[in-house]
Amino acid sequence: MTTTVLVPSGVLGLGFSQEALNLGIARGCDVIAIDGGSTDSGPHSLGTGVSKYSRAVCKAEWRALMQARAQLGVPLIIGTAGTSGTDSTVDWMYDITCELAEELGQSLRIARLYSGQSAEFVISKLASGQISPLSPAPELDADSLRDMSNIVALAGAEQIQAALETGADIIIAGRTTDTAIIAALPLSRGEHPGACWHGAKIAECGALCSTHPGSGVIRVTFDKTGFEVEPMAPAAACTPHSVSAHMLYENSDPFRLYEPGGHLDVSHARYSALDARRVRVEGSEWIPGPYTVKLEGARLAGYQTMLLALLREAHYVAHAQDWADKLVSVLSERVVAQIGLAPADFTIEMRLIGVNATMGPLENRNSQPAEVGAMCLITAESQDMADEIGRLANPFLLHMPLTEDEPLPTFAFPFSPAQTSRGAIYEFALNHVMALTTPLEAFRLEISEVGAHAHVT
Repeated sequence: MTTTVLVPSGVLGLGFSQEALNLGIARGCDVIAIDGGSTDSGPHSLGTGVSKYSRAVCKAEWRALMQARAQLGVPLIIGTAGTSGTDSTVDWMYDITCELAEELGQSLRIARLYSGQSAEFVISKLASGQISPLSPAPELDADSLRDMSNIVALAGAEQIQAALETGADIIIAGRTTDTAIIAALPLSRGEHPGACWHGAKIAECGALCSTHPGSGVIRVTFDKTGFEVEPMAPAAACTPHSVSAHMLYENSDPFRLYEPGGHLDVSHARYSALDARRVRVEGSEWIPGPYTVKLEGARLAGYQTMLLALLREAHYVAHAQDWADKLVSVLSERVVAQIGLAPADFTIEMRLIGVNATMGPLENRNSQPAEVGAMCLITAESQDMADEIGRLANPFLLHMPLTEDEPLPTFAFPFSPAQTSRGAIYEFALNHVMALTTPLEAFRLEISEVGAHAHVT
């Protein structure tokens, strides 16, 4: 017996080739699985519990996948629903699904797997010594946990298997590991454990493991000794290089991948080209271990105002960092003296776009740009105060000279008004693992019937 998983894309909302999806449907599968988000865009989605993806785009893509599910008669799974996998984004995805069920005339059993954690539950685990830090990890105590706006635990295969056992047509899961939604069914059907986790890692981003990443759709088949992976787009191919390289993606160790209940070891994996498009992998090993789940949390870090000025005069472009350092010093002194804030009550940061805005002090290239964007980020305890500091900064960002004995410069503001209120900003505040007595201890399942004769159980 084999188990085949169809992965339409690396994430719902990114897009996929409808032609490739149709080819995947024609080939058949046992389950369709797609990721719904990640932490790639920072802590805002987790902090607010709001998806970063377009609702209209997600609905259009989900419509195609719900139609594919109905045609094949197999389960459809989405993990980390709505970017961050909070309870609110699971409900957001559930609302979309219910709308589509009505529009498509489908009667469905839907399982919602919630990954949100109460602060008090995590505090109890911390008190009993069942939470351990990863590296790096912030200090953790009861007060810091209560300050977090959202805490989620990353579900593994066992929680997805519990949802599958309900007979659900569609599973909408909160925060999960990227691999869990793919590995769950083949593991439950007795396929090779190492192959299940390794193949899930390779397939997690859809066609990113192929020569045509934008096509999205891949098909991975698991058996008792290994797995085979094939892209569905006619122009795409999987090669031993493209498949093996994906173990480097978002993974600090190219040979090991940690999951709830153990880790994957691919040190002895063998990658073989079956033909010009397909790759078979054998030799991956699953090493059981303690059952822990990773925790993610976000908390309010303040409110932010942004100003942007453009430097084009060659003297200032050449000395942009010196000018920016002076500006921060001058503004900080004036905020303390004229507004009356303590230094701990605000931050002023300059990022030089075109010089080091991405890498900061790690930047090692020294090419001279024609112009530099000077982005000033002001963070304070309220939006009103961040805006007030922005108004103080405005004339200095426009006219401050590098030295006192040179003519007063004039830089360019690309917008009027020059400042933008960014609102609440969040920071990641958890990078820990939590030990569980049973896999479902920190999760909950809700089953709903939608469409004709709908009822909730």
